[in-house]
Amino acid sequence: MPDFSKLNHGTFNTRRRNLLRSAAGIAGVSALSNIFPNSPEPAFAKLSQSSQANSPSYAGEQSSTTPAPQKFQQRMIGFMLPHEQFPVPELVELGVAAERAGFDLLATSDHLQPWQTSEGHAGMAWVTLSAIGAKTRRVWMGTTVTCPTFRYNPSVVAEGFASLNLLYPGRVFLGIGSGEALNEQAATGEWPKWPERSERLVEASEIIRQLWSGNEVHHKGQYYNVNAKLFDPPKTQIPLMMAGNGPKAMRRCGQFSEGLITDPKTWKKHKSEFEAGAQAAGKNVKDMPVLVEQYVVVGDKNQAEKAAELWRFGPKAFTKYYNVLDPEEIQKEADMEIPLEKVYEGWAIGTDPAAHLKVIHELFDSGVTIVNIHSGQTDLKRVIEFYGTEVLPKLKQTTSKAA
Repeated sequence: MPDFSKLNHGTFNTRRRNLLRSAAGIAGVSALSNIFPNSPEPAFAKLSQSSQANSPSYAGEQSSTTPAPQKFQQRMIGFMLPHEQFPVPELVELGVAAERAGFDLLATSDHLQPWQTSEGHAGMAWVTLSAIGAKTRRVWMGTTVTCPTFRYNPSVVAEGFASLNLLYPGRVFLGIGSGEALNEQAATGEWPKWPERSERLVEASEIIRQLWSGNEVHHKGQYYNVNAKLFDPPKTQIPLMMAGNGPKAMRRCGQFSEGLITDPKTWKKHKSEFEAGAQAAGKNVKDMPVLVEQYVVVGDKNQAEKAAELWRFGPKAFTKYYNVLDPEEIQKEADMEIPLEKVYEGWAIGTDPAAHLKVIHELFDSGVTIVNIHSGQTDLKRVIEFYGTEVLPKLKQTTSKAA
């Protein structure tokens, strides 16, 4: 995600106050006595006992945030299903295999086009999630991330994920972000400057929460006018996460979302901004899940280089290439500008489980609650099998001892 520092904070705060006033206009508040009875039990984890005494209820509280279910706040290992690299039927098979191997969560990208032409695919993420849900039993599923501001209207996002929740209650989360030109501009022709895109994201998140309440929503905001209700609202709470890749964006995530989606470098460098945003909003950061996407390679340096070729854009994804419309152009620029060593810098590489466990433990120790494993290799079944036999069992053992 690009740097949030360009945002005019005076304008943003004014619009934020207007947005909250519209949220407060929702009438009728109902609470569910048991928000998440069907939440799956992760393969390993120590349940966080922290909770907010006055935390808002699921069904339509007049609040800008709703805390994620407790079971979503504990330590989990996720597996990334990259729509850029594989067709939907294969992703469904991989998702089923990942649950069988012991992963706790499945995350999917949500793109109209891949970042690079060489990646070759871009299926519809919500269809994939629905198909995976029908073939799995316990894993959490969601997007990292969906852009709810241009090609998807926030009302449509609210409806889509409410429907997924009805099919798989207690297993669906939603990750949102401000998008990329290769998806949003390519689909709609719209790609305004960063301040507007960021304000749209905050307003969209508020609309989604309001609609999930099941109440009639009359929202007249800076960018969206909504007069509707969901006649089939979610059965259980849907954790709503927000992506951030710069210091100001990290602060925004803390202030306006229930949890964070980011990368290891951003987390380590700007963790304090996320915490400051949460504190400014009166939230306990310990109650907020943090998902960090960690690249891995089960193999040697040569295999790492092959994987890095497909994800070469990565180091400049949210500083430059998010503004580029054409995947072919992104690929050309990345090939010229980014050496492969820079791409796989910080990846967990090797067939020794210790190398992978070390990175995971370091992230957990830093405050991350969900480590989302992402491999750019062409043989993801090998990665899943390796983690299922060599990494996850050892991780479960060490976590049990720590408990």
